[in-house]
Amino acid sequence: MILKKKIEMTDNYVNLKELLKAYFNISDRLLLKLKKNSKILVNGKVENINSSISTGDLIQVLIDFEEDNSNIVPVKMDLNILYEDKAMLIINKSAGIPVHPSMDHFTDSLSNGVRYYFDSINLKKKIRPVNRLDKNTSGIVIFAKNEYIQECLVKQMKTGIFKKEYIALCEGKFEKEKGIINAPIARKENSIIERCVKEDGDIAITEYEVLEYNENNNYSIVKCNLKTGRTHQIRVHLSYIGHPILGDTLYGNSSELVSRQALHAYRVEFIHPITHTIKQIDTHFVPFL
Repeated sequence: MILKKKIEMTDNYVNLKELLKAYFNISDRLLLKLKKNSKILVNGKVENINSSISTGDLIQVLIDFEEDNSNIVPVKMDLNILYEDKAMLIINKSAGIPVHPSMDHFTDSLSNGVRYYFDSINLKKKIRPVNRLDKNTSGIVIFAKNEYIQECLVKQMKTGIFKKEYIALCEGKFEKEKGIINAPIARKENSIIERCVKEDGDIAITEYEVLEYNENNNYSIVKCNLKTGRTHQIRVHLSYIGHPILGDTLYGNSSELVSRQALHAYRVEFIHPITHTIKQIDTHFVPFL
């Protein structure tokens, strides 16, 4: 994959480095790697990043080079691939599978399956999940195929350009069909896992909309739109307002209807870092009951 830019008369960059940072939004860390690996070209030749550039110059940044990914054990898995191109791999994760390897899930995480898939297509790249889901939350997980794509999408998350929507089944009937939960979240005292609403916590905002109420089983189908991305945010917020997610034993109660927290990341929307077009991915279903 090559990033390209031809210098126009209207461009006004002090030097090559300024262009790389301002136009391509390349971080200092990645810039250092690209420089070290001679991946920055001007008119087809490796150039010093502090050199000046002129109208008509063709700038090329070669962002694809081999990386060591031996820290992840490759394990064959059936991956539900929703979308793939040279920049990213988007997967619909099943519940019960962690995204990252750990001591307890060293060979059965989604990253293990992605490593095996990368090997099968001869892609020697680190495994870079852009967004993260809890082990028992299902839905969309994006893997960037290089550091540049990861950086671009993470920046979109921080600036609110990247949109994430979830579907949850929640206990009870909501008084309001739509609402905004604006309640700061922090780590719960004496716990390394649990979070809670706390006055001095990090800002956390969740929009919700009730899609349907099931009177027979007393639960609501709710769409949630994350405005921030705190750990366990939706689970904490819905529990905080008295409507914990069905099956969420950490923040609510067990359920006879579902064996895990009924939360599914069903839609993402972002600007593709290469094509600069809006990309929307939808799983089109909610696999709960």
